[in-house]
Amino acid sequence: MGYVRLVLDTDVVVAAVRSNAGSSRRLLRAALQRRFILLASVPLIVEYEAVLTREEHLKASGLTAAHVQVLLDGVALVAEPVQLVFLWRPLLRDPNDDMVLETAVNGDADALVTFNQRDFADVAERFGVRVCLPREALQVLEKTKNAKE
Repeated sequence: MGYVRLVLDTDVVVAAVRSNAGSSRRLLRAALQRRFILLASVPLIVEYEAVLTREEHLKASGLTAAHVQVLLDGVALVAEPVQLVFLWRPLLRDPNDDMVLETAVNGDADALVTFNQRDFADVAERFGVRVCLPREALQVLEKTKNAKE
């Protein structure tokens, strides 16, 4: 079995930065350790930066905008770049969700990891992309790791 290909919705990255505990943080660490193929497009990285540098997230995380930039440089370094060849807009209520879905579809993702499952599920599955929570993605990674051993 090969590496799992995942797209992390912005809400997962925000949760990872705001809390030292939890599945989102463990998933982001796993991405930085290259335990799965993290898929990212330029618009998605720009969205991560725009949201993570909001004052409320900086305050809650204890990070500065410079810290966020270092983190995102690391994310960009390990991520497989996805070129958005096909755009399907609008499919979802939030245009930023469309961008995340487009990254998943164009990147041939196995799953889109989000807390916003309700808005993604039906549409993503039409494109063959599973929608899951961070804890579910970690379970898949654990199964994949065990299958390799």
